[in-house]
Amino acid sequence: MTYYANGLYCAQVRIEWDQNKNLENRRRHELSFEEASELFESGTDYLEIFDEYHSVTEDRFICIGPIPVGVILVVKTEPADDVLRIVSARRATKRETKLYKDYMEGREG
Repeated sequence: MTYYANGLYCAQVRIEWDQNKNLENRRRHELSFEEASELFESGTDYLEIFDEYHSVTEDRFICIGPIPVGVILVVKTEPADDVLRIVSARRATKRETKLYKDYMEGREG
C-alpha cells in the first residue's frame, strides 16, 4: 500500500457522484454520498491510500477520516483534474479506524 497525506480538495475541486450508485450506497451502507462528501469539505485531516488493486483503468484512492458528526468513514474516490468522484462510502471497520488513528498520532509526533 502507498500512503499519501491529503490536501483539502474542496477549495479547488468539484465533488461528484453517480446518483444511482448513491441510492445503492444508501441502501447497502445507510450512508449517502452527500454525507461522505463532508470528509473533504470539513477541513479535517484524513488518510489517503492509493488503491493499487482497483486502479487498473484509472487511479483510485481510499480515504479514511471523520465527518463532523464524529463517524469515521472509508470513501473510495477517483480524482481527475478538477473533479473528485465518490465511488463508494461506508463506516470504517475497527481495523480501519485504528489505521486512521495511528496515522494521526504519527503526524503529531
